[in-house]
Amino acid sequence: MSDSIRLAKRVAALAHCSRAEAERYIESGWVSVDGVVVEKPQHLVSTETVTLDPEARLEAEEPATVLLHKPVGFDTISGSHPAAALVTPATRWTDDASGVRLLKRHFVRLTPLVPLDRDGSGLMVLTQDGRVWRRLTEDHDEIEQEFVVEVRGEIAPYGLHRLNHGLSYQGRALPPCKVSWQNEVRLRFAIKAVQGGQLRDMCAQVGLEVVAIRRIRIGKISLGKMPAGSWRYLPVGERF
Repeated sequence: MSDSIRLAKRVAALAHCSRAEAERYIESGWVSVDGVVVEKPQHLVSTETVTLDPEARLEAEEPATVLLHKPVGFDTISGSHPAAALVTPATRWTDDASGVRLLKRHFVRLTPLVPLDRDGSGLMVLTQDGRVWRRLTEDHDEIEQEFVVEVRGEIAPYGLHRLNHGLSYQGRALPPCKVSWQNEVRLRFAIKAVQGGQLRDMCAQVGLEVVAIRRIRIGKISLGKMPAGSWRYLPVGERF
């Protein structure tokens, strides 16, 4: 049996590059061993076939940001049923047009951001990128979110006007927002600094019972037609 060596050493010889460059090729998902991509430079090989993708380049790979369509019943930030567990290679949306290559390292240290109630569904963000984290935490109250809220009941007189401006929540007067009817049973909210339970409470104050809540936009990023339980990458260059 041939002696085993580190994959990085084999790739360095194969590509006529330095060991450091070989490690970058491997960590960026450009190297396969017997047809299977391996992202660990310390992986040991002996007689296996090692292949460097012809498209391989040494550009730094960006940290991943994932956009998930969270189903009802999953927790965003904390809880016993984390939505983050839904983010696996198998659940990537087949129509993801981001152009981002799927790498195993994209599924570690994903931080969930922008809370969404457990009984709500829709757009959720998880990221490895400190820039995205800062934007969605430090500027959270300035970023508009859009929700479609299904309701039942009879809205109170001037109820729509009050939803737009004139309600309070937990003893605090709410700033103006934009609320309109999407159809006979659905309201569309465009709102900033929304808190857990706030939309249900606002609707209750005007005589409406909430049946379902779905978040369809955070800042400039929309949910689109992505099915529940699937995810896509945030394309490099797009911002919230």
